[in-house]
Amino acid sequence: MEEKIIKAIQDDYPDDFSWCYGCGRLNKEGHQFRTGWQGEKTVTIYTPEPKHTAIPGFVYGGLMASLIDCHGTGSAALALHRKNGHEAGDGSEPPRFVTASLKVDFLNPTPQDVPLKAIGTLQEIHPKKWKVETEVFSHDTLCARGEVVAVVMPDTFMKKA
Repeated sequence: MEEKIIKAIQDDYPDDFSWCYGCGRLNKEGHQFRTGWQGEKTVTIYTPEPKHTAIPGFVYGGLMASLIDCHGTGSAALALHRKNGHEAGDGSEPPRFVTASLKVDFLNPTPQDVPLKAIGTLQEIHPKKWKVETEVFSHDTLCARGEVVAVVMPDTFMKKA
């Protein structure tokens, strides 16, 4: 039985903020990553498609970086939302984050057609800034490790020029 995320923070983002290629639920061409809690850690589960191939049988590294990136911002949103007294799916609008920095280390080849599991560990480093360390596994093999510094999205992101 495949693991699934029941309550994902991305499900609660307002429509205007749900278009990200990586995690936007309204972007039908995107990956639609979904991030939720698993105890005190965060988790995103995603099965790459054949179009995410680097070489036959293995996943393109850009997909792995995208997974770590969106998992990081989603994890930060979950953490700040919880700190503010809310949980994913409780009907309240969560904070939205953007990436300030992204670091990815590729440790092992990532096989195609296998569910990937990103597991995040969070650290608040400022009231509006979180660091998320993520490990991405294929079964029991650690394929990539990354770090995202995520900041609360500035109001200027939704103002039109």
